[in-house]
Amino acid sequence: MCVRTLAHARHSCHRAAGLDSYSAVSFEKSLYDLIRGLRHHKGNEKEYIQKSLKECRAEVRSQDMDVKATALLKLIYLEMVGHDMSWASFHVLEVMSSPKYHQKRVGYLGAVQSFRQDTEVLMLATNLLKKDLAAATPTVMSLPIATLPHIITPSLALSTLSDLLPRLNHSHSNIRKKSLVTLYRLALVYPETLRAAWPKIKDRLMDPNEDPSVTAAIVNVVCELGWRRPHDFLPLAPRLFELLINGGNNWMAIKLIKLFATLTPLEPRLVRKLLPPLTNIIQTTPAMSLLYECINGIIQGGILGSATDDAGTDEIATLCVNKLRGMIVMNGDANLKYVALLAFNKIVVTHPHLVSQQEDVILECIDSSDITIRVQALNLVKGMVTADNLVSIVGRLMKQLNSTQSTPKNSSQQPGSPPEPNFDSDDEAQTTITAPDNEDDQMPPLPDDYRIDVIGRILFMCSKDNYANILDFDWYIDVLTQLIRMAPAPRTLDGDLGPVSTKSLADICEKAGDELRNVAVKVRAMRSTSVRAADVILAQLLSDTPAGHMFSSGALKSATWMIGEYAKLLAMPDDSLNALLQALPRIGRPDIAAIAIHAIAKVFASIAGSEHEPWTSERKSRISLLIARILHILEPLAMHPNLEVQERAVQFIELLKLTAEAVSGQPVSTDDDHRDPPLLLTQAIPSLFAGWELNSVAQGAQRHVPMPSGLDLDEPIHGNLNRLLSQSEAMSAPFEEADDFEAFYHNRPPPTSIASSEPAINRLADPGDEAVGSYQQTSEESYLDADIIARRKAERLERNKDDPFYIPNDGNARFSTPIHNILQSSNGPDLDIDSIPVMRLDLDNLKPSASAPRQPRPRPRQRLVVQADENLEGSEGGLGRNDPENSPNVAAKAKATRKAKQKSLLHVDSSTIGSFSLEGEPSSGFDFEQRQREEVEMQQAMKEVERLRLEMQRANERIQMAHGADVEGTVIKKKKTTTKKKVAKKTGEDEEGGGGEGTEVQPKAKKKKKASAAEGAADVGGDAADAGGLLEGVVVKKKKKKKVAATEGGG
Repeated sequence: MCVRTLAHARHSCHRAAGLDSYSAVSFEKSLYDLIRGLRHHKGNEKEYIQKSLKECRAEVRSQDMDVKATALLKLIYLEMVGHDMSWASFHVLEVMSSPKYHQKRVGYLGAVQSFRQDTEVLMLATNLLKKDLAAATPTVMSLPIATLPHIITPSLALSTLSDLLPRLNHSHSNIRKKSLVTLYRLALVYPETLRAAWPKIKDRLMDPNEDPSVTAAIVNVVCELGWRRPHDFLPLAPRLFELLINGGNNWMAIKLIKLFATLTPLEPRLVRKLLPPLTNIIQTTPAMSLLYECINGIIQGGILGSATDDAGTDEIATLCVNKLRGMIVMNGDANLKYVALLAFNKIVVTHPHLVSQQEDVILECIDSSDITIRVQALNLVKGMVTADNLVSIVGRLMKQLNSTQSTPKNSSQQPGSPPEPNFDSDDEAQTTITAPDNEDDQMPPLPDDYRIDVIGRILFMCSKDNYANILDFDWYIDVLTQLIRMAPAPRTLDGDLGPVSTKSLADICEKAGDELRNVAVKVRAMRSTSVRAADVILAQLLSDTPAGHMFSSGALKSATWMIGEYAKLLAMPDDSLNALLQALPRIGRPDIAAIAIHAIAKVFASIAGSEHEPWTSERKSRISLLIARILHILEPLAMHPNLEVQERAVQFIELLKLTAEAVSGQPVSTDDDHRDPPLLLTQAIPSLFAGWELNSVAQGAQRHVPMPSGLDLDEPIHGNLNRLLSQSEAMSAPFEEADDFEAFYHNRPPPTSIASSEPAINRLADPGDEAVGSYQQTSEESYLDADIIARRKAERLERNKDDPFYIPNDGNARFSTPIHNILQSSNGPDLDIDSIPVMRLDLDNLKPSASAPRQPRPRPRQRLVVQADENLEGSEGGLGRNDPENSPNVAAKAKATRKAKQKSLLHVDSSTIGSFSLEGEPSSGFDFEQRQREEVEMQQAMKEVERLRLEMQRANERIQMAHGADVEGTVIKKKKTTTKKKVAKKTGEDEEGGGGEGTEVQPKAKKKKKASAAEGAADVGGDAADAGGLLEGVVVKKKKKKKVAATEGGG
């Protein structure tokens, strides 16, 4: 319900109080009595309202106009409550025609409330509206002007336009202002209104002596039209600029700034002209609304991204950022924080370095109790992340996720399992979420959707540009492990028990596991650390998931793949294989089960495929028991409903059965007789998983694969493929002692010796795949679990034990290390470190030297090599690791969809105005008058075509009668199923001096009627020759052979 209608209703209620003084005799209940009765009938309002509606129906039919107006006023009130009053539209029209102003006001208010475009009596109101538009008093004239925007139709706009245009020159500014707004509403349904009204609107805008309220109304109309066709309003830029400087009206300044934001892309010279006044407004205005709209107009107008004046744009960008920071810090209003973050999200596209300086303020908004503010802050953080602030931003987000978990931190909970709710209803959950920030000791629980969103943004920020912002991959692997533990449960369509065939796309655990797998594939130096993390994740899942429950975490898919693919890097392969065998029966998803089967085979091949380990009885017994256990786990999967799982299980079952036979038949080695392990165990099974290394492939690489010219996928590979396969099974390949290809891909190169002349630092222990970690972060304890922190601390102590600049915090005495041994062996036993003289530094008398020595730059952190995605040579490259939600194609489609769905607040399709030109010839997009003329012409043309068709048809019938009709006439037969019809034939013309009287032919059922031939048959034949004559007495029947009855020629 609009504010204007409510104001009319309230004013009408006050006016009704004046009616009580002289009309109390005519009716019993006024509007105030109705309102009081509603208040007194609490709990029984429906019966009272029905009784009141019955009374209003009787009163509105009264001949007394006062009683009718008061009843209509009560109906208007009840309609605002929700009861229909469209049935009283004719009575509304009667009250509108009253000569008394207070009654006419009630009628127009009823029209605003009840009239629609399909109201039948709206056609009768046209003359009344035209009459009141020409009234002498401004109060009466204002009623139709204010009513027209609510009931306007194209035909009504065409009828009232000529009466509304002269009101733009009225002496009262209030009439001119209302007429301008009403003309815009008319233009939405009838665009030709603008062509007639624009010259007068332009004259009023250029008039410096015009009333400020009228000028503000014109600016509002121009602003609404400007974003549709900004080219038509470029000539008005000088006058609009003058109003922006000298207007003095904040709301008009907001509209002007929005209008200039649409004009600056068309005229870049406006940027330099607008910078001084906009800077002045930003620096001086105390109104927050004008300040934000000014900043928003600068951003949308492209002023910040303009290349005309770099110094000026940087200055105003800095000013905008500082003002937005003040809106967040100085004001506690959540709305101001939200709009400031919206502006920050737009500025970060052109000036990311300025926005990144406000990191402290933006990170404070992440902890806001308002979820909408948090989301906008996350969007902003996502765009301003760099290598320097990545750790702090991710740590802040991780701390928020860890502190708002519903379960205690020390309690065992399945990673990815749903937390237990702490509230019973949605209202309690909403109350908990929107709780104030004064409770620092207990943070409200976050919704799962928000937690999933935060984890997804962390993964995007860290993996952006192929991990360009990550300097410490050890920290990133620990973060991924912690995210998998804190992630909510994946939402599935099936139950927790049984195989789950359909999983939710929002399984954030699987995305985190995929990131861990990508690090292992792309960063070779961190491969062993990633495999160790995958082993920890698998062990955590086994310990936290209750017995008999299926695994629900999607991270198990990547963890099992890494354990199988890099089985040689496992610290304890036996424990890892044991964990896989325990987890396989409890995996519900078929895709993860298929990967786990392969991982078990790979780990078994790495354990049992060693050629250097002697074939002892202990090894034989261990491998036999291991094969028996694997077969015991895989045999139930041979009947799995999923074909992929079933196929892999059957393949490995048969292979392991052959291996078990080979192991049992191979005797063990003794001191006298050396025996090698079975070749099936040491060569055949390991060779299944050896070969090319799996690397990351670009997403768009498959599209660049060229299709061979002569390839036909439907054609068989060979005509007699079965015979060839049978022959290949019978053939045995000769054994080659030396195979260069096999040696190149499967044999490791021999270790190289280290020269004794190398520096001492190279003789230290090789750290292997361990990377140099970052300095200790105190904030890690707030978002990482205790076991991860303890492991990181132990690894850090191990790496830094030989660092002379690292002082441990424990009280244990330091033992001799390799660096001390090197110093002692190089300098001899006479080296006395305590005898080295120490220089006394007098800081008070220290004088600055003429040329200060250059400060040594800190040694940059050694970056690890991250492999890029593989692609075909010559191609443009695949799609990068970008956010799918913010990709250009998806964003453009979403924007086009939103633009298509955007509607006017007046619920009117205003798209036709965009193709309407204010000057020149009428537009071809929409013309109501032309459409009406075309419809009338089309109806006339259809009538003319129908007339000519009938004439030609009758002429053709006359020709047929002249050539084939009998002199005595032809019998006309009537179908039995047809109804009785009476065909009256009239003769109205005499041809060639002969006249005839018309006879009536009445065909009836089961009767035959003959008609004699006319005496002037020759005349008939002559008339038949004339195609323009009409056949008299001819009865034409559809879908039946034509029968003709000739009439007697008279005269």
